[in-house]
Amino acid sequence: MTLRAAILIGLGLVATLAVPVMAAADSKAIGRYNDWRVYTEGEGRDLVCFAAVEANDKAPKSVDHGEVVFYVAMWKSGASSSQASLRVGYTLRNDIAPAAVVGRDRFAMFASGSEAFIKDNRDSTLIEALKKGQELRVEAASVKDARTAYHFSLKGSREAIDKARSLCK
Repeated sequence: MTLRAAILIGLGLVATLAVPVMAAADSKAIGRYNDWRVYTEGEGRDLVCFAAVEANDKAPKSVDHGEVVFYVAMWKSGASSSQASLRVGYTLRNDIAPAAVVGRDRFAMFASGSEAFIKDNRDSTLIEALKKGQELRVEAASVKDARTAYHFSLKGSREAIDKARSLCK
């Protein structure tokens, strides 16, 4: 298993903690920045800091999407300084690559269970697009062959991502 794969799996464990409805007792809410929220979990070198936003639109309406959240996570240990991911309430298809779209920029993702991660070490390019854009759209497909699309507000993304990063320096 590569370090990146291990980080992604670790993010999966953290990802379930990033929104108020899903936050565990040991995650700490730091603040709200317009539509984005910042949380930390752990302490010392094990501290994980993350910015999160819930989908404000889910399509198709006939599908049970569960909680749909987009994250940007950082690790105090330095294992990752900006890991972007999507978490949904169902299993994603591995053979149909999800994609994140900000403006005219499209970012290929790969699916792992109910999560999707950015491919090809393009996290930093996506993070910059998130900070400058107005809206994030993520397209995916479920193992039940439902084609889905999610919209996320980027209002407050710059402040939330910067705050999470500063907490895990």
